[in-house]
Amino acid sequence: ICLAFFPPSETFFPYLLGFIQKHRDPNMDFPDVGRWPIHVQISHYAGICNKRLERIGVGGRLSPKKPTLEDIDQSRLQIFRPSMFGGTLLETLAIQKDKFPSRRLPWILTTLTEQILALNGLGTEGIFRIPADFDEVMSVKCRFDQWEMGVCSDAHVPAALLKQWLRELYIPLIPDDNFYNDAIRVGDDPNLAVSLVQRLPELHRFVLTYLIRFLQLFARSDIVTVTKMDASNLSMVFAPNFLRCPSPDPIVIMENTRKEMAFVKTLIHSLETSSAEGVL
Repeated sequence: ICLAFFPPSETFFPYLLGFIQKHRDPNMDFPDVGRWPIHVQISHYAGICNKRLERIGVGGRLSPKKPTLEDIDQSRLQIFRPSMFGGTLLETLAIQKDKFPSRRLPWILTTLTEQILALNGLGTEGIFRIPADFDEVMSVKCRFDQWEMGVCSDAHVPAALLKQWLRELYIPLIPDDNFYNDAIRVGDDPNLAVSLVQRLPELHRFVLTYLIRFLQLFARSDIVTVTKMDASNLSMVFAPNFLRCPSPDPIVIMENTRKEMAFVKTLIHSLETSSAEGVL
């Protein structure tokens, strides 16, 4: 649980890593452990610890955070039931493989976008901008981790969860520093934007194309009249969820914000997304 929120010091890191990796060996479990449930298998705990340490320890992408009681409870549950939030796109597909072996897109992604539309997101003023009720969002998020579609009071709830799912991806849609640097140089050049998308890893390209197609629905002039969310406003909301600035310098982050928005806005206006039509 601690490794979900707090990294060890750089000095302690190699010792902890060595201890964890030693206990990942199933031979370290007591005799006949295979007959026992997973919650008494030391190697299972060691495997979870190893994954969490890789992500928050030396060289990991995650930063320390102050957990809430809800965070701690979810961290405990996720030792045995992986969450659909906070992983990579490939891990998300792996989690759903038994239930949806033929799906090419994450179930949670398509379900959230469908919920937004079903709850009249196209007719909701301030969609994606107005915050949803926090407690309801957390409740529905827990439902999703149990493969249940939580009942949402309005479109703002699945909209908030969609943004959170994107924001918490361990590897963002624009996946590394080189792609990020290319994205912020795109400006309003559609050829550069499309070229970058075509070079993305296949799953990242597919998910991004699906999402841009979804946002293009909201960028239609007849919809914008109601929602007050044009391509500029949509890009303002989604750019921080699609791209993650690799620099910790707040000045660089601020300078890049408009460049990130310009990239997403260019995709909304220019990306050909018919390949994602009707795909699940």
